[in-house]
Amino acid sequence: MKNTNKLALLLGLGALLPFAASAKSLEQSYIDSCRTGPGIPVPITVVSPDVGGYDVGKSVQVEFVVDTTGHTSDFTIKSATDRDLAAAVVDALKQWRFTPALQNGAPVATKVILPVRIVATKPASAFALN
Repeated sequence: MKNTNKLALLLGLGALLPFAASAKSLEQSYIDSCRTGPGIPVPITVVSPDVGGYDVGKSVQVEFVVDTTGHTSDFTIKSATDRDLAAAVVDALKQWRFTPALQNGAPVATKVILPVRIVATKPASAFALN
């Protein structure tokens, strides 16, 4: 991994639940909004973490590598508000797939720092406990 680039991506990733209202998933909306370019690994498959409504507003910052085949590995939690939430985010990131970054036309492994903030996918009252 000699030619490793550092890249920071920003993602407000929602706790996608089966009742998400929009026809276009938050995952697809995120993919459509990503910056593209030869030195940037671009997500082509995004999986949301399996979290509950009580995690809304919490954050996890994860560092990982996107290898030359577009798979993720070498996860390091840089900051987290909750250990279980961090584990759920890493479990989701293990399923992500990327178009790898390119350097001189060849795929290169790239280090990514991804801040993930959990957002609500439906009104807050839906998460209220009865």
